[in-house]
Amino acid sequence: MSESLDQNYARAGYHAKQSRGRRPALILIDFAKAYFDPAAPLFGGEGCQTALDNAARLAPAARKAGIPVIFTEVKYQPGGRDGGAFYAKVPALSCFDAGAETQELAPPLTVEADDIVITKQYPSAFFGTSLAATLQWLEVDTLLLTGVTTSGCVRASCIDSISHGFVTLVVEDAVGDRAEGPHQANLFDMSAKYADLLSTDDAIAYFEDLNKQT
Repeated sequence: MSESLDQNYARAGYHAKQSRGRRPALILIDFAKAYFDPAAPLFGGEGCQTALDNAARLAPAARKAGIPVIFTEVKYQPGGRDGGAFYAKVPALSCFDAGAETQELAPPLTVEADDIVITKQYPSAFFGTSLAATLQWLEVDTLLLTGVTTSGCVRASCIDSISHGFVTLVVEDAVGDRAEGPHQANLFDMSAKYADLLSTDDAIAYFEDLNKQT
């Protein structure tokens, strides 16, 4: 007997909700100018712009609530000698060469004094970085992921987040992609297996509620 996709996923228990922790951190993944410059090969259009607009609301709300704000950036030696097979596979990653304007953080986002910046060369915010150790030291139990792109570095970071034992939340209107199809497909898959989805408004309410309890 055939069954629908929804029936199949329900039978497997996919999309089950997690219990949010009391010590979250906000991760802003790769909000570089490369995704917002129409002349750049990585330009992401409206989907990425929406993610940036909502991330710009989330960062100050997290700071106000005393929640760690962590940015990731991609940065390579000029020419990508430290970029390995990933840099060779995707020529547009030259946008992230050190010194390139497209490598810089896109406004209106800013890194404030207590924020943390993690530099990476590969898709996941965890791979080859100090992120897991930093989060462990901060006693973080829950990660809220924002950033670009949904189908790339956000997804890779999401999988590694739950693999490191963090309750993982993806802020669905604060992640973006250059096309709606990959964006929605990856949100669906992350929700099924690795993370819960929530909106920017829900995330801000979560921060405010935690702040009231402290």
